Amino acid sequence: MTTTPTTTPTTPTTTPTTTSAPLAILVLQRGWVAIGRHTITSDGTHVLTASKVIRRWGTSHGLGQLALTGPTSDTRLDDSGTLTAAAGSVILALDVVEGNWAAQYPQSA
Repeated sequence: MTTTPTTTPTTPTTTPTTTSAPLAILVLQRGWVAIGRHTITSDGTHVLTASKVIRRWGTSHGLGQLALTGPTSDTRLDDSGTLTAAAGSVILALDVVEGNWAAQYPQSA
């Protein structure tokens, strides 16, 4: 007889503050891309507060352009609250030039 392993959802062990954490873009499994105030909990869970799913990059030079120069008129962002991702589900984390995101994250200015 075989048993199926069960998993318990990971709950963040710290509560990140919206204004103190740096902005980052995370590329997640299955093609999800999001931006927000990024922290990593003690168990490796990635947490984005004030997050936005990036539905359309709207760039001519890829995701790096979005991180460095901010959103374009063609970029589409969907508010998504607090996003929690297991450590193994993050494919890439990009630091963001915060001043270029001041319209979306006023505390960045």
